[in-house]
Amino acid sequence: MTVRYKTTQERPVDLPVGFNAWLLDCAPVPGCATCRTEWRNLKTAEGAGEIWQAADHATKIRHHASGSH
Repeated sequence: MTVRYKTTQERPVDLPVGFNAWLLDCAPVPGCATCRTEWRNLKTAEGAGEIWQAADHATKIRHHASGSH
């Protein structure tokens, strides 16, 4: 006897309006090639709907002041 289960995907989580804007809030440092590259990658990921990947790039841009790159 074979048991079959009906499975469905859960609905996506709706984040509060403006959350992504807050998460991705950053500005590349003028003249920094790394920041410029991270900014392009951020915009590409955001356009593809990969918000957490975009947030990673935003974090790298925000950490410029700490000397991380």
